Amino acid sequence: MSTAQEDLTGRARLRDAAIECFAAGGFDESLRAIAARAGVSAGLVRHHFGSKEQLRAECDATVLERYRRLKVDSLNTSPALLFSQLPYSRDGGILMVYILRSVREGGAAGLEFMERMVAEALEFTQDAVARGIVVPSRNEEARVRFLVQQAVGGLVVQLAMHPGIALDDFQAVMEQFYAGTILPTLELYTEGLFTNSSYLDQYLALLAANNHPPVGLAGQTASP
Repeated sequence: MSTAQEDLTGRARLRDAAIECFAAGGFDESLRAIAARAGVSAGLVRHHFGSKEQLRAECDATVLERYRRLKVDSLNTSPALLFSQLPYSRDGGILMVYILRSVREGGAAGLEFMERMVAEALEFTQDAVARGIVVPSRNEEARVRFLVQQAVGGLVVQLAMHPGIALDDFQAVMEQFYAGTILPTLELYTEGLFTNSSYLDQYLALLAANNHPPVGLAGQTASP
């Protein structure tokens, strides 16, 4: 392996160690702790990333890309094959806990991460709509934002109700969350909740009467 290839491989190994370290212990974890998890010196972390902030930014981007890929792969996998892969992987648990910690952290970094998560979700949802897998929405951005917030909020509540599960037990976090959410989620996504459209019809009529088209929280107007 050439020096350049070794450097690239080392960088990726450090990034992945940092993702796991941040997920397990939070974003206050030191470069020394990250280096120890990767089995290298703290100086090597600085060599590859320069600063903890730059390392965090790359970790965020990687987690979001892996999360997006996980969702796309799920849509491209037959239901029979998808559910035959249960229980879910430890790697999926790492992504889930990392996302949870990012949102819990709040502040500029947490807000930016959440916005990027919504943007990623909007991209693959629009693709799913175009392929006929998901029904279109009157306001796609608003629906995606709602679903992302519900998913993250549901994870926060689920783990709060099971304080005995350590966040660094990624497999247990994954299994506990999905054990209570798969069936109701699939029912709601597939069959809906109300038996007729009365509430939606009345709400849309109210908006029309007040000359207010459906908009999302960010003020995005629904496409005609």
